[in-house]
Amino acid sequence: MKLIAKERSAAKKSETKQLRREGKVPVILYSPGRPNRQLVIDTAEFKALLRSMKPGHLPTTVFTLVIDGKEIKAIVKDIQYKLTTYDVSHIDFEELVDNVPVSVKVPVQCIGIAECVGIKAGGFLRQVSRHVKVECLPKNVPTQFIVDVAGLGIKQAKRIADIQMPTGVKPLAKMDEVVVVIAKRTTA
Repeated sequence: MKLIAKERSAAKKSETKQLRREGKVPVILYSPGRPNRQLVIDTAEFKALLRSMKPGHLPTTVFTLVIDGKEIKAIVKDIQYKLTTYDVSHIDFEELVDNVPVSVKVPVQCIGIAECVGIKAGGFLRQVSRHVKVECLPKNVPTQFIVDVAGLGIKQAKRIADIQMPTGVKPLAKMDEVVVVIAKRTTA
């Protein structure tokens, strides 16, 4: 996903507010071994890219930032929103360098819900973790983890250890951490 970015000065608060009024988003690009870069991107262009993305996949989406004709691959490390309008107010990108490991929050998708033994017996699916934080090289960043819950009964769970990790991907959470559980319904 390409984004046109322009250099900006380390602006004062008033200049940053002016950029936002003009439909721009202030951005900081963090690069390993190099100073941070102050950039600005177009709000409407970024919103259009967000709309085309699957929900929850922002942390693993690789953006190509075009700065003065030069392309830099980066991922979103942090995004801030205005509380009242939920408009994007600031973005932190991290440059992807081929041989430098990066930590990423990978979304977890549950499948087999309709066939789940525990749900058919009256339980319900409780997804405890929507993302699993991992460390890997940029070329190994998974887009998502699939967790099949079809065989789970009531009070049974899938843990991070149950997720098939691709080669070169190391989870940063504890392996016994619960990702999804089939909970028992309580009657009031």
